[in-house]
Amino acid sequence: MKKLTAILLLATAFSVPGLAYAKDMTLEIQAANYQGPPAYLAVYLTKPDGTYDSTLWVAGGRTQYYQHLRGWVRNYTGTGLDGITGASVGSGQTIKASITIADALIDAGYTIHVDSAVEHGMENRDDVVLPLTQANSGEIVSGTGYVAAMRVTY
Repeated sequence: MKKLTAILLLATAFSVPGLAYAKDMTLEIQAANYQGPPAYLAVYLTKPDGTYDSTLWVAGGRTQYYQHLRGWVRNYTGTGLDGITGASVGSGQTIKASITIADALIDAGYTIHVDSAVEHGMENRDDVVLPLTQANSGEIVSGTGYVAAMRVTY
């Protein structure tokens, strides 16, 4: 019994500090009301110097349309999207995604970008741009294209 208790305490001691380094983030995006097919969205992070860091979420599973998400696709390598994609977003619909992000990125100069596009429609690079700061958590930000509003909470 003492060995089991010691093992459990040791496992807890090693796992709890790891939880402090990651934060669960909820991303909610409401599409604008428009005529046409569902929108494709790419949500990604840029570093403080403005260069691409990572992809957080992609709405739309047909890769042939990714080329229209111009700000994001120039950095997309064609791999590594398993588990971070969902269906495209129709007019007026809302998507909600749960993402885990490193604590160190918050208030460190990183920025969330959303690019949007619709087949035979407009392409909107930086439809939404939001600094990744604690102060912006829960704030509703308006988009300039197919995104009506976005909220990120953590």
